[in-house]
Amino acid sequence: MNIAVRIDSDEAIREANETPLELLNPGRADRFQKDTILPVFARLRREDPVHFTAESDFGPYWSVTRWKDIMAVDTNHEIFSSAQGITLPNLVALAEQQKVLGELARPRTGGGAGFITMDEPEHGAQRKAVSPTVAPANLQRMAPIVRERAGLILDSLPIGKEFDWVDLVSKELTAMTLATLFDFSFEDRRKLTYWSDMVTNPPGHGPVKSWEHKFQAMGECFGAFEELWNQKINAEPSADLISMLVHNPATRDMDRDTYRGNVILLIVGGNDTTRNTISGSILALNQFPAQYDKLRANPSLIPSMVSETIRWQTPLAHMARVAKTDFELGGKTIKAGERVVMWYLSGNRDEDEIDNPNAYIIDRDQSRHHMSFGFGVHRCVGNRVAELQLTIIWEEILKRFPEVRVSGEPVRNFSAFVHGFETLPVIIPTRN
Repeated sequence: MNIAVRIDSDEAIREANETPLELLNPGRADRFQKDTILPVFARLRREDPVHFTAESDFGPYWSVTRWKDIMAVDTNHEIFSSAQGITLPNLVALAEQQKVLGELARPRTGGGAGFITMDEPEHGAQRKAVSPTVAPANLQRMAPIVRERAGLILDSLPIGKEFDWVDLVSKELTAMTLATLFDFSFEDRRKLTYWSDMVTNPPGHGPVKSWEHKFQAMGECFGAFEELWNQKINAEPSADLISMLVHNPATRDMDRDTYRGNVILLIVGGNDTTRNTISGSILALNQFPAQYDKLRANPSLIPSMVSETIRWQTPLAHMARVAKTDFELGGKTIKAGERVVMWYLSGNRDEDEIDNPNAYIIDRDQSRHHMSFGFGVHRCVGNRVAELQLTIIWEEILKRFPEVRVSGEPVRNFSAFVHGFETLPVIIPTRN
C-alpha cells in the first residue's frame, strides 16, 4: 500500500489559511490526530510566528513557532518558568475530572509533576540524581541487553501476515528498556507503557475509559512504585532510577507527590520519544522509499536516519513555560503570568533553519540539528537512551528483514503533546 505524505493536503492547507488568524488555535488535538497540523504551523511561521490564542480549552496562550524564537524561550529559564506545568493544560477536561472525582482530583502541594516542573536550583539537584542511570558508561552496559531483547522481539514477528507494529515492536522494546531502567518486574513491563498511555490520554482515547478508570490506574501505578521505593531503601545502592532517587541526598527526602511526579515524568519521557520514533521511522521510510533503499544499501546511515526521524516525527510536539516577567519576543509583549508554548514540531520544520524541512533525508548534513529533545536546563535527560534503542532496533531489523511494509493508515494520538501513533499496520513480506 502506498502511504501518502499528507502535509500537502489541499483541504488541510485551505482550512489553515482560511481560518481568521486571531481564531487560529494550534493546540486543537483533532488536527494532530488527522495529521493536518503542519499547514497551521507553516502559516504561523509566515504570518504570525509569536501568536496569541485568546480563547481555547487551554485558556489564553502564546504559540512560538520559529526555531530562533523557540530557542530564545527554551534557553532562558530565568524568565520562563516550568513551575506551572510544561504542557498545555486542558482546563475543560480538568474541570470535568474534578466534577467527577471531586476532592480526589484537586492538585496536591509539593511539586507533584517531578523535576521537569521545577525551576533552578531545585530542578538541577533532582535531575542530577537520576543522570548516572543514563550516563554513557551505564548505557554501554545496557546495550547488549537491549540488543538481545530487540532480537527476541523481531524473531517473534509473523511473516506475511498483517500486525500492529506499535504493539508488537514499539511498545514492547520500550517496555523492556523501561523495566531495566527502573529495575521493575520484567513480567509486568507492559504496565509501564499502559500507565504512560493512561497519563497522556483523556477519557475516550487510548486505553482510558473514564476519569474513574484513569484515577484507578494511577493509583495502581503509584502503589507499585511506592513498593519499589521501600524495597530500594533497604537495599544497597544500584544503577537503576529508583535506587538513584532513594539514595541521593537531594531526593531521598522528597515528599510523596514529588516522587509520584518524578515517576510519571520518567515513565512518559522514557516511553513516548522512543516508542513513537520507532513507529515514525517505519512510516517515514515507507513514505520516502528512496530513503529506505538508501538505508538498505548502506546500514552505516542508521545513526543519522535515527536523528532525522526524531526531527521529522518530533515525538513530543511542544513544551510550555510561564513568563515570570514581561518579555518582548518577535515584536510582541508576553506579559508576566502568560503561558508560552514552544512548538518543537514547528521549529523542526522551519524553512529558515532547515533546508527542505518537510522532506525526510536520512543522510542530512548535521542530522542531529533538531529541537526534539529541547534545549537549556530542561534538555531531555534520556536522549541517549532513546538513540541507543533506536539504533539497535534498526541494526537488528536490517539483519533480518529486507522490508517492513506499511499496509494501512496509522491511527494517531488524539493529543497536541504526544505526537505519535496508537496503531500502525504493517506486513513483513515473505522472501522470494
